[in-house]
Amino acid sequence: MVEGRVSPGKEVATLAGGCFWCLEAVYDQLQGVELVESGYIGGSVPNPTYEAVCTGRTGHAEAVRITFDPQVVSYRDLLEIFFAIHDPTTLNRQGNDIGTQYRSAIFYHSPHQKAIAEEVIATLTKEKVFDRPIVTEVVPASTFYAAEPYHQKYFVRNPFQGYCQYVIGPKVAKFRKRFAAKLKS
Repeated sequence: MVEGRVSPGKEVATLAGGCFWCLEAVYDQLQGVELVESGYIGGSVPNPTYEAVCTGRTGHAEAVRITFDPQVVSYRDLLEIFFAIHDPTTLNRQGNDIGTQYRSAIFYHSPHQKAIAEEVIATLTKEKVFDRPIVTEVVPASTFYAAEPYHQKYFVRNPFQGYCQYVIGPKVAKFRKRFAAKLKS
């Protein structure tokens, strides 16, 4: 289990939008992000394993826990990127990844984060950014369990693995192009 302390002046955001490898690969490159951890949240089984989560029976989502400096990157910025790098209109699915563990969800850590998440979704809906309704859950953060060590920094450590080349790589390239001004140097 990972619940550690956050450094003074830092905040935590927890987001689920399909495979955690994709989210981690993007947020790791963002200015103001101190740490990105892949893990599991939102389920009912303590200390879940990847294999158990993949069955869909634990109730957990694959997610990332992002520790960030709000003086450099805002929570709203994190959500803007979140909605740009995954499809928030598909229930329990991202591409070929199907199951509740791949749901789109924002696990808020404060009433302020909840309000921002609801505002962002309302704006995207009003502006008709997506052709279908946004199904992203906005729910209170619960216990976050860090994924096994081999899942951490997966894209960086396995750039030539098939999933990394064909799924994560294009997402990272799209992110880097659209948000070039926000990348770490």
